[in-house]
Amino acid sequence: MMRVDAEFRERVYRVVGSIPKGKVMTYGQVAAQAGAAWAAWEVGQIANRGPSELPWQRVVNKTGGLARGYPGGFSGHKKDLEAEGVVVGDDYRVDIEKLLYRPPSVEH
Repeated sequence: MMRVDAEFRERVYRVVGSIPKGKVMTYGQVAAQAGAAWAAWEVGQIANRGPSELPWQRVVNKTGGLARGYPGGFSGHKKDLEAEGVVVGDDYRVDIEKLLYRPPSVEH
């Protein structure tokens, strides 16, 4: 694992904070928007320790899958997304094609 710096972490926080209700982004997208496209795994680690007031429920894997490491596991992730009106399948996936948020490029 390559360590990420505080600057990258803050950029991740800004990107996650910008995801609109009812939309999702992938870990890889968040990493790329924060300036390190290779750092999808690191974004997941940041999510596990990041500020709880950020909408981490809006971050999913590249196939729309929910996170096992989310508080409450898959069920907790599903519950928090559904509370925002997002449909989550019995397989703990969202329709990534329909819900993917594509923000404008972010300056670093």
